[in-house]
Amino acid sequence: MEYADLRILEAVARHGSMNRAAAELHMVQSNVTARIRALEEQVGTELFQRTSRGVVLTAAGQRLLPYAARIGALLKEAREVARDDGTPRGPLHIGTLETTAALRLPAALSAYTRAYPEVALSLTTGTSSSLVEDVVERRLDGAFVAAPVQHADLTEEVMFREELMLVTAPAFRNPDDLGKQRDLKIIVFRRGCSYRQRLENILAQRGIQTAQPLEFGSLDAIIGCVAAGVGITLLPKAVVLPAWREGRVLAHELPPEQARVDTVFVRRKDMHLTSTLTAFLDVARPSPLKLVAGE
Repeated sequence: MEYADLRILEAVARHGSMNRAAAELHMVQSNVTARIRALEEQVGTELFQRTSRGVVLTAAGQRLLPYAARIGALLKEAREVARDDGTPRGPLHIGTLETTAALRLPAALSAYTRAYPEVALSLTTGTSSSLVEDVVERRLDGAFVAAPVQHADLTEEVMFREELMLVTAPAFRNPDDLGKQRDLKIIVFRRGCSYRQRLENILAQRGIQTAQPLEFGSLDAIIGCVAAGVGITLLPKAVVLPAWREGRVLAHELPPEQARVDTVFVRRKDMHLTSTLTAFLDVARPSPLKLVAGE
């Protein structure tokens, strides 16, 4: 089995078509079909089910498919390690929570790109669970996520400490009044967001029933809906502070055990720490005093 065969497997699976995969790979369809059949002979089972509309992975094909991405990532890492002479350069794929991107990273990203112009830095936002999965599967070099993670394949470093606050429309002067609200909605990021899970737990502990959550992909949309009285949310104090000062929303303090959350940077334990990533972490880390103060 060769990596080239696994690349063909991935392309065919993604397109659901031998013909479209061949076009992407700059091959003729007959060669793609022959390579897939040869791969099936090597593993001793069918990898695709042929249909009138194209092809779909069999159960065996689905089990084999993740290895294409893993092997490709390992080969990419091997090339980068061989070329790593101590000068940060090349691609760097970082993941982050939306709140961290808005609150903590702008200055660091600006400083890093100025200092290391040969690095092609890309930033992906997502929920903690999706970002952890992307790091585990080597689609990201590392990510800023909410603690705790405690994954056997990952190492984590505390980078920032946040104070979470319950955010409501100005009309809700007392959080205890939320229990009197019929069809109370929570305004959150999609499932897998750690803040969403915390908010659901906090409300459950107070015996507050909620309606179906409203999911949004941006902070502005969430804060705007809360300000309009559509529902409530849970966000870091520093993120909601501008809208709070403007009187658009009201932020309520929570007990320390509910309010405090660490943002950690996770990366694979078995992945070489390149000069490019080392330099990024050096720039992104806050000073010890700022970390303790939660700034």
